[in-house]
Amino acid sequence: MLYFSRWKALAIILTTLIVCLFAVPNFFSQERVKTWPVWAQRHIVLGLDLQGGSHLLLEVDANYVKKEKLDQVRDEARRVLRDAKVAYTGLAVRNDAVEVRISREAEQATALSKLRDLSQPIGGLLGGSGQRDLDVSDAGGGLIRLTIPQPAMLDRMRKTIEQSIQIVEKRVNELGTVEPTIQRQGNDRILVQVPGLQDPTHLKELLGKTAKMEFRMVDTSVPPDQAQAGRVPADSEVLMSSTAPKVPYVIKRQILVSGGDLIDAQPGFDQRTNEPIVSFKFNSSGSRKFAQATSENVGVPFAIVLDNEVISAPVIREPITGGSGQISGNFTVQQANDLAILLRAGALPAPLTVVEERTVGPGLGQDSIEKGELAAYIGSIMVIVFMLLTYRLFGVFANIAVAINVAMIFGVLSLLNATLTLPGIAGIVLTVGIAVDSNVLIYERIREELRHGRNAISAIDAGFRRALATILDSNITTFIAAAVLFYIGTGPVRGFAVTLGIGIITTVFTAFTLTSLIVAGWVRWKRPKTVPI
Repeated sequence: MLYFSRWKALAIILTTLIVCLFAVPNFFSQERVKTWPVWAQRHIVLGLDLQGGSHLLLEVDANYVKKEKLDQVRDEARRVLRDAKVAYTGLAVRNDAVEVRISREAEQATALSKLRDLSQPIGGLLGGSGQRDLDVSDAGGGLIRLTIPQPAMLDRMRKTIEQSIQIVEKRVNELGTVEPTIQRQGNDRILVQVPGLQDPTHLKELLGKTAKMEFRMVDTSVPPDQAQAGRVPADSEVLMSSTAPKVPYVIKRQILVSGGDLIDAQPGFDQRTNEPIVSFKFNSSGSRKFAQATSENVGVPFAIVLDNEVISAPVIREPITGGSGQISGNFTVQQANDLAILLRAGALPAPLTVVEERTVGPGLGQDSIEKGELAAYIGSIMVIVFMLLTYRLFGVFANIAVAINVAMIFGVLSLLNATLTLPGIAGIVLTVGIAVDSNVLIYERIREELRHGRNAISAIDAGFRRALATILDSNITTFIAAAVLFYIGTGPVRGFAVTLGIGIITTVFTAFTLTSLIVAGWVRWKRPKTVPI
């Protein structure tokens, strides 16, 4: 254990130096660090509890998800029965199920067979549970009932949550915030933590909008006032404008192009009026559909609908075949920028409601940092003094190794751009104790070998070699605990697990390479007859 070739010693020193250098950016201001090369700009991000920020708990509207699924089943049932030329009446959503009555008894079996084909295994074709996402039953008297079983509903909620998390993450990142935490909580909630954001009002406005954009035609066959009086065509509906004063529009239900066909949206200014606008661009499919719709409806107004509100209803002057266009609606610069963010991020699959909101002030975070620093200083000083009094020169070696160990932890955290929370600081303080514990095991083993009559160099070598198994066992079990905490924990618990896990790895490295290298150098220099331990 005390022999190190030149290349091995050089590799240990270089590894230690490089990892420690990654911690350097944390000691400079962010403005200064931004002038450095990109690879050197990695640093530790302070969590919500250290620098303050906004905490939002969002809830997905489960009733909306269920209603949307039932509406989809109803539309699919209508299509299937029409394709099979089966006569039916009363197709509607009733009592959390889709019901349809088959007109002719002879077609009952055909209708059941066709409707059962709509049922798919939960989880797709590879789903192994054997459960299906739709139950189709004969209720008697020609009535067929289609219901969504509970496992299928839970599976749909899971997918909705996953999709919502991706879209929320895109929207939050568009704001330019630093290292937001966005994760699922429970069956129907999403936790959003944005460090450094002291006013969550703007964030709530962005996250609260579904941003479901549709391009539809305006129905000019009925004046809006008559439609509001109840004379609305079956294939149209009345929608209000998004700006005050509210103006009614009669809009056809058929969607010409959906927001899902958008590939880009950018805020800008109209060259003629200099008013804020949003320029958009479709994908190839959307461009084709938009070109066809505008070619067939020259001279007719079409509506741009966002979350069931008309934000603009221009008249089609000529076919728009380039796959791009612009939206104007008396926007402010902020509104145009927000709309562009929403369109780029995509529509939420279901509305989100803020059920919990907290704002952590930077003063509280600063107080946490100061208390954490104080705890770290006191703990470190006590450890240093204990090691010096107990092991003398070897205590100095141990203290050097522990200091480098802490620097390496910060280097690895910086390399990973990890978020440091108050529990993370606790994990680092705990690591100091674990690192010292490794050195104590080695030194006590050296003492034991000396008592058994070994000479100084032989006792040192045996102490390092025979303590290895014990130190590995204790650190591996602690690392397993940290891994379990990281896997099942959330937020601050994960922060604690990350720093503890990294600390264990660097502790094993410093205990059996760095401390050994320091002691080996001292042995080669002094050739001691006794061990000052």
